[in-house]
Amino acid sequence: MSELRFVHMGFGADAVEYQEAWDEQRRVHAARFADEVPDTVLLLEHPPVYTAGRRTEDSERPLDGTPVVDVDRGGKITWHGPGQLVGYPIQKLPRPVDVIAHVRRLEEALIRACAEFGLETSRVEGRSGVWVLGDPVEQRPALGGLSLDFDPRLTDEEFDPRMNGPEYAPSNAGQRREDRKIAAIGIRVAKGVTMHGFALNVNPDNRWFDRIIPCGIRDAGVASLANELGRDVTIAEVVPVVERHLRAVMENADLKPRVIEKTPAV
Repeated sequence: MSELRFVHMGFGADAVEYQEAWDEQRRVHAARFADEVPDTVLLLEHPPVYTAGRRTEDSERPLDGTPVVDVDRGGKITWHGPGQLVGYPIQKLPRPVDVIAHVRRLEEALIRACAEFGLETSRVEGRSGVWVLGDPVEQRPALGGLSLDFDPRLTDEEFDPRMNGPEYAPSNAGQRREDRKIAAIGIRVAKGVTMHGFALNVNPDNRWFDRIIPCGIRDAGVASLANELGRDVTIAEVVPVVERHLRAVMENADLKPRVIEKTPAV
């Protein structure tokens, strides 16, 4: 069992600029690598900002030229801002590092936190993060008067939901009864220590996501605790619940190095 320290950097009126938080991540990362501090989770809100991971394509960025901060995490483009709880777990892992296991632990903690608020969430195979699952395709409402069998997002590689009105907007995925992501996860591991982390949508204005292709996914959308539960939920309510589940999952995890399969000699 490893000790886990939580640091509240700032929420609401004290929201932390992205660059400031990134600088603090790097400072804590260096201290954790040197064993000067225990595993640490930075918790905060950001002012509105778009950040792009290493795999982001130009076609997924805002069409209006809104500034985007390019960062060194995995994944693609996303948005951070008011009403979203951001967590940066800085944890030393055994080498060779099992990145997928670390992501799964973060997902598990957030799935448990959402369940405590009465919302069932899940994983989606091949897509990181925490999801609210939609209805089966045949039970979903038609889009633009067309059956979803003809959903252009699935058949037209050049179709751009950002240019085709609110019926295709990521923020309206709940109305369409589609899969929708409530928590995004994007990390980096350097020198065996993790950086970056998760963003849980508590009560943000999800229309910010409509300017981009969130996480590069065109056939799903975004969700929030408040919208899914149909009531107001605050960051202050969510922070202690997320802390408790992160502590339960991460402190009690049996950390093991990634298994490397050796190719037998021929």
